[in-house]
Amino acid sequence: MSRAPADRFARDLVAWYRHHGRKDLPWQRPRSPYRVWLSEVMLQQTQVATVIAYFERFVAALPDLPALAAASEDRVLALWSGLGYYSRARNLLRAARRCVDQHAGALPGTLQELAALPGIGRSTAAAIMALAHDAPEAILDGNVRRVLARWHGVSGWPGNARVQQQLWQLAQGHVPADEAAAYTQAIMDLGATLCRRTQPRCEACPVARDCVARREGLTAQLPTARPRRSKPERSVLVLIARDEGGRILLERRPPTGVWARLWSLPEAHSRSAARRLLAQRFRLEPGRTAVLPSFRHSFTHYDLQITPLACEVGGQPHLAVTPDTDWYAATSLDALGMPAPIRRLIQSLEPP
Repeated sequence: MSRAPADRFARDLVAWYRHHGRKDLPWQRPRSPYRVWLSEVMLQQTQVATVIAYFERFVAALPDLPALAAASEDRVLALWSGLGYYSRARNLLRAARRCVDQHAGALPGTLQELAALPGIGRSTAAAIMALAHDAPEAILDGNVRRVLARWHGVSGWPGNARVQQQLWQLAQGHVPADEAAAYTQAIMDLGATLCRRTQPRCEACPVARDCVARREGLTAQLPTARPRRSKPERSVLVLIARDEGGRILLERRPPTGVWARLWSLPEAHSRSAARRLLAQRFRLEPGRTAVLPSFRHSFTHYDLQITPLACEVGGQPHLAVTPDTDWYAATSLDALGMPAPIRRLIQSLEPP
């Protein structure tokens, strides 16, 4: 690729962005390092349309970094509940508290310091620098990888280390010395609105004339898809134990593993195991049980078949309440960080 098309790439993208780019997203008004950071973390593996409502709710509750740092983990996870990939929320809280301890309550102003914070990798750090400080740093999120792989004709799965390094070099080579913020938003917008994964709108693309994938008919093949792997299936029984007042027994999950530190229903692998769990761990006397319809929830690496088991707990149950075990009324669940499928299950229950 000669320098002329490469030099045109940023110029044409910025010109297109001025007329067609997205300028009314909630994290753009006003734009601050905190709001850029929060939006970039939320947008990891999540679509803009989904993120907007979560972002607005989050910043209404925790409008700045010191407010986030002072919040409890339960508060942060409750605000995040439904977005998935909950380690992102826990890392937000860890990073905010580190900023209070080490950076005077603000995000640091260098790429290296940002990338050293929990949950902030190279691309997110560069996005904060470019969008909040107009610094000429390259990002490489999913949209940008797709644009660059097609425009340069880069084959190979972008998750491969060699391919990823090549894309990083190309990304850095395109960032202009001036208007880095406009360019960064432009290339993200191009990937989100025109250079889409399926049915790209090449006829409207401002850089289509030099695009290798368009010229060679490879838009459907680039970027190269991840090698297919069979997805294992797992199954679990979740125990819905309610007292006479309709409160539901919840426990906080362990600090590692799936749904770490979220409040959820106790789990077992059989009906008899669930009854033993109630009797032995919670010192409760189980009554009648009823199996409810199963449903499936997909994770990145496996599918989970969830079977709810409703169980009566008679009398006034005496539960040894701990910081990680308690009875909760349905009206109080909004204040808890809960897995979205478990929250939906509880919301679907008939009153006792």
